[in-house]
Amino acid sequence: MPFPYIARFREALAAIRREGRYRVFTDIVRARGNYPQADFHAQGAKRPVVVWCSNDYLGMGQHPKVLAAMHEAIDAAGAGSGGTRNISGTTHYHVELEAELAELHGKESALLFTSGFVSNDATLATLAKLLPGLVVFSDALNHASMIEGIRHGGMQKRIFRHSDMADLRRQLSETDPAAPKLIAFESVYSMDGDFAPVNAICDLAEEFGALTYIDEVHGVGLYGPRGAGVAAREGAMERIDIVEGTLAKAFGVMGGYIAASGELVDCIRSHAPGFIFTTSLAPTIAAGVLASVRHLKDSDVERETLMARAALLKRLLAEAGLPVMETPSHIVPVLVGEAALCKSVSDALLYEHGIYVQPVNFPTVPRGGERLRFTPSPLHSEAMLHELVRALDQVWTAHRLGRAA
Repeated sequence: MPFPYIARFREALAAIRREGRYRVFTDIVRARGNYPQADFHAQGAKRPVVVWCSNDYLGMGQHPKVLAAMHEAIDAAGAGSGGTRNISGTTHYHVELEAELAELHGKESALLFTSGFVSNDATLATLAKLLPGLVVFSDALNHASMIEGIRHGGMQKRIFRHSDMADLRRQLSETDPAAPKLIAFESVYSMDGDFAPVNAICDLAEEFGALTYIDEVHGVGLYGPRGAGVAAREGAMERIDIVEGTLAKAFGVMGGYIAASGELVDCIRSHAPGFIFTTSLAPTIAAGVLASVRHLKDSDVERETLMARAALLKRLLAEAGLPVMETPSHIVPVLVGEAALCKSVSDALLYEHGIYVQPVNFPTVPRGGERLRFTPSPLHSEAMLHELVRALDQVWTAHRLGRAA
């Protein structure tokens, strides 16, 4: 009797549906020049919505300089890169962008990847091959891409409690002093919106002879001088061995990268399958990111406006008695606490109020920590913030959800 493949697939999907966390992708088209407005396509029709959950934090995906650079690159070089970096996929756009990113972080070299997930996965897994016996100390709330990279590398893993320096110290002290060590952590944790104690981690790394690996995907472009990230803001950039970042959030386009010493970057370039065997980013993408990075090195307007919008939204939500989670960053999470309810609230906002915010359920957050995660941008007007809170207040009441004290 053949194996019941389809039945197993159906069982797996049914289990997710029973928990209320089956993911439904929302079909939207962002309105160029009118973002955060977008068209929502459903059942053969479209309707206008306002996007509140994009990681294009600064709206750079709509910036005239970025769009112009991408148009110029596609006219000059065409659509694709033509291959991996080793074949024909290294264009002058890639070379310029890597130099710009290395300079941003004060490092000797940088290396582009097709996404932030791939850059974490490929780099961490490859470090295990380059450093036999490597022990990785990973923050308990690290992103799935870091977890996958550590798993793929097969190195010894020690998980320390989130941002708990006493626990990290204990685990470092219990490890063979002669073993190679790496402390992997994020600068901004995207679901809770808190910052890592960067300098305290660097202190322990120096004391115990460990490399430092910081994931700046939610920090680069947003914090620090010229948008160089949280490590730069904390004056710790020289203490960080490997900076990993994304080109798809604050920079508004696509891709990932690492920045580090010339020798380390060259080793990853020469050994990482996730880099060697992947077609490079299209030249038009590299050109767009290059324009975005250069603009944000010189302009603080976008960052300052974002922080003002985030602070106002937090205040308005708190005044309405809505359970906004306190965060020091630009992330604005509102706790719901149950998967099916979180999806229902999200649907009501979308279909009744034209407000698009996706529910965040397990495994992105722990069960019981389900939430809506709002990401205001400089392109969200103050009127939009007030309208959002008014709509959420109505939906909260209709669902009989608890209010904040």
